[in-house]
Amino acid sequence: MRRFAGSCRFVYNKALALQKENHEAGNKFIGYVAMAKRLTGWRNGLDTPWLKDAPCHPLQHALKDLEKAYKNFFGQRADFPRFKRKGSGDAFRYPDPKQIKLDQANNRLFLPKLGWIRYRNSRDVLGELRNVTVSQSGGKWFVSIQTQREIEKALPTATTAIGIDVGIARFATMSDESSIAPLNSFKKQQQRLARYQRRMSRKVKFSSNWKKAKARVQKIHTGIANARKDFLHKTTTTISQNHALVCIEDLQVRNMSKSSKGNSEQPGKQVAQKSGLNRSILDQGWGEFRRQLTYKVVWHGGMLLAVPPHHTSQTCPACAHVSKDNRQTQAKFLCVECGYENHADVVGAINVLARGHRVLACGEPVQSGRSKKQEPTEATAQITA
Repeated sequence: MRRFAGSCRFVYNKALALQKENHEAGNKFIGYVAMAKRLTGWRNGLDTPWLKDAPCHPLQHALKDLEKAYKNFFGQRADFPRFKRKGSGDAFRYPDPKQIKLDQANNRLFLPKLGWIRYRNSRDVLGELRNVTVSQSGGKWFVSIQTQREIEKALPTATTAIGIDVGIARFATMSDESSIAPLNSFKKQQQRLARYQRRMSRKVKFSSNWKKAKARVQKIHTGIANARKDFLHKTTTTISQNHALVCIEDLQVRNMSKSSKGNSEQPGKQVAQKSGLNRSILDQGWGEFRRQLTYKVVWHGGMLLAVPPHHTSQTCPACAHVSKDNRQTQAKFLCVECGYENHADVVGAINVLARGHRVLACGEPVQSGRSKKQEPTEATAQITA
């Protein structure tokens, strides 16, 4: 499996290098069909005869992944494709269901050039099998089986609506004034992780002791990720089961967690503080939280609204006055216009819910509250249902 994953990585990187050379020469983009013909030459060539040992369809799918990466780049949905590194994201996919055999009764799976493989079943496979992906994570191999089946659209069992304001001091604050404490899985293991990373740095690279130290570091990273994933799944499941309408902020986490280091001509300010803030933001897993909510709310027949996050914690829910002076501290909100007082995160959640109601009721862009010195701004909201 390591060899098969390495062969797919080699084909991906070789095709990417070829695309770059082709672009520098001023030629047109090489499509998948033309690149697949080159793959046949690589498999039959004298330089890379070991590619024949790997199954053909996963190698072809690596070329499709590269073409998809280019399309995402041209569509401004992702950065330019990068070369894959050994040991990072090792995986390969069998896209043809006719070559795959699944024996659930005996917990075994047949894959081309791997034969029958036993696996530890985590759930029953329902529906028609479409493809199988084999991947490595944390020193263990996993198999993901994608299926297709028709299900009836669920009807919501809950009838309430909720607005959610995410943060660092509080992971999530609801518009009903309840809150969820953060897990901070990375922060809890940060010192232990740094200690094992220092031990690994003292070893001779690629030696046996270095590999053992690397495995310990990898195990800590896996534990951090598993704890965060478990926390997010339990939280999103509870929210999606108890509320028919969920309104969240449309946060751009990538932009919020950018480095402020700058360059030699324009060095950044408060780099250490911003670095710590970035770690705290990424430790919460806001992007994964939204991703899980998106499909779980639909599973339970509900609706998810992602509204613009501007001034949610600076707008008074009582008089709609917007001012940065309203939020006196991280936690305290006191309206300078009408004197309304509450927790700042609760105010943010109430405003998020109000914006969601306006979008749902009017079907128009969300309009922020007005202040004496500020003109109203407009932004659209994303609806998932």
